[in-house]
Amino acid sequence: MKFTVLIEKSTDGWYVGQIEEVPAALSQGRTIEECKANVLDALIEVFDSNRELLELEYKGKSVIKDSVELAE
Repeated sequence: MKFTVLIEKSTDGWYVGQIEEVPAALSQGRTIEECKANVLDALIEVFDSNRELLELEYKGKSVIKDSVELAE
């Protein structure tokens, strides 16, 4: 699966990026490549945080944990 990153150059010269499909994943960098790498790190943090929140919500409950894949 690919994600779309929106990047804007700020007035202070930094590039600010955000994942279009996951708006909570945003970061910045001095270059476009650094910004993209930092946005991917932010995306992983969002996924990890969401996973932790759900683990707490479902703790002690009987659930089925499986996986799905989004085909392109």
